[in-house]
Amino acid sequence: MGLGGRVDMLTLIGGSQMLSLCRIVRFCALLFFLILGCIFSQTPSADAVTITEYNCNIANCQPAGITVGPDGNLWFTDSHLLNFPRGDNIIGKITPAGMVSAVSTLPIGLGIPVGITSGPDGNLWFAAYEIGKISATGAVTGYPISTSPTNAHGITPGPDGNLWFTEWYANKIGKITTSGVVTEYIVPTSGGHPSGITTGPDGNLWLAEDDGNKIAKITTTGVFTEYAVPTNASRPSGITVGPDGNLWFAEFDGLKIGKIATTGVITEYVIPSGGHPSNITAGPDGNLWFTETYGNKIGKITTAGVITEYAIPTSNSLPEGITTGPDGNIWFTENAGGIGRISGFQLPVPTAVPTMTEWGMIFFMVLAGIGSVYYLKRQHNA
Repeated sequence: MGLGGRVDMLTLIGGSQMLSLCRIVRFCALLFFLILGCIFSQTPSADAVTITEYNCNIANCQPAGITVGPDGNLWFTDSHLLNFPRGDNIIGKITPAGMVSAVSTLPIGLGIPVGITSGPDGNLWFAAYEIGKISATGAVTGYPISTSPTNAHGITPGPDGNLWFTEWYANKIGKITTSGVVTEYIVPTSGGHPSGITTGPDGNLWLAEDDGNKIAKITTTGVFTEYAVPTNASRPSGITVGPDGNLWFAEFDGLKIGKIATTGVITEYVIPSGGHPSNITAGPDGNLWFTETYGNKIGKITTAGVITEYAIPTSNSLPEGITTGPDGNIWFTENAGGIGRISGFQLPVPTAVPTMTEWGMIFFMVLAGIGSVYYLKRQHNA
C-alpha cells in the first residue's frame, strides 16, 4: 500500500472492532499483571512458634550465657552462685539434637562464669573473676585481670582480632589478646557497671552501662562516647547488632527494648507485659529475640518495633542468655536449670525468580494479545 493509501487504525478496524480490541488488550494486560503478582508477592504465613525445653541434667545446674561453638554445638556457662566457692562451676554444651553434657569443671580461682563467646582462635572464651579459655576438648586456661575484684560479665570478639569484655564491679572495659595479654580502660561514668558488650557495624565496641543508665561505645584505641538512655534507671543489660545496622539492647528495669543508631539516637519500645528483659540477639528471621527473666517469656521485636511474646512452658524458668543456633533456631538458657529452643518461626521469603513454566505463561499471554489484534485486523480486511 502506498503512502496515499495509508489509513488511520481507527478507520481500518472500525469503531465496534476497535472497542473489542481495547477490551482484549485490557484483559491481557490485567491477566499479565495478575500472573506477575502471584509469582512475586508471596505472603508469609504466621509464626507457629514451638518452645522445647531440655533438662540440664547437671547437679545444681544454673545456665547463664550461651553461644555457638566452632564444633557446631551450643556452649553455655553454668554458674552455681549458691555453691561458690565449692568449685562446681562448669562450662557445658548441648547439641542441636538436645544432648546436654558438662565439658569441664572450672578451677575455684576462675570464679563464676557468665558471658561466653567463640574466639577467633577456635576456642571458647568466657568471663568470670578471670577471663577463661576452653578448647573443644575441654582444656581450660585462666588469665588473671590486674584489677580485683572485677566480676567480668559480657565478652565478645572485637574487630581487631582480640576479645573484649566488661568488668561490672571494676567499672572497666577489658581487652585480651588470644595469647592472654590484658589491657583495661576505665568507663568515664563512675559506677556505670558495664554489662553486655558487642561489636558494632561501625568497627567500635558497644556496651550497656547497667547502673550508669547509658549506652556507650569504645574505639579499639580506648576512646569512649556515652549516650544517656531516655528512661531513668532503666538498667540496660544485653546488647546486640540488629539486621538494620542499629544496636538493640534490653532495659531490665525500664521494661523496654531500646534501639540506638551509630549516631547515638535512641528509640525505646515498651514490652507489653514488662517481663524484665535480660539479653537480646538477632534472629535468622530478620527480627530481634530477647529473654524476659521475670516474665518467663521469650520476646520478639521487629525492626519496626512490633513486639510479640511467647510464654515458656516451665514456670519460673528464669530465661537469661539467648543466641541463634547453628540449626537456624533460637536457643536460650533457663537459670532455673534448663536450656530452651525456639523453632517454627517464619523465615524471610526470598525474592522470587520466575521458573521456566512461569515465564512460559507470561510469554503465552503476550502472544495471545498480539494474536487477538492480528485476528481482528484480518477479520476487517476479509
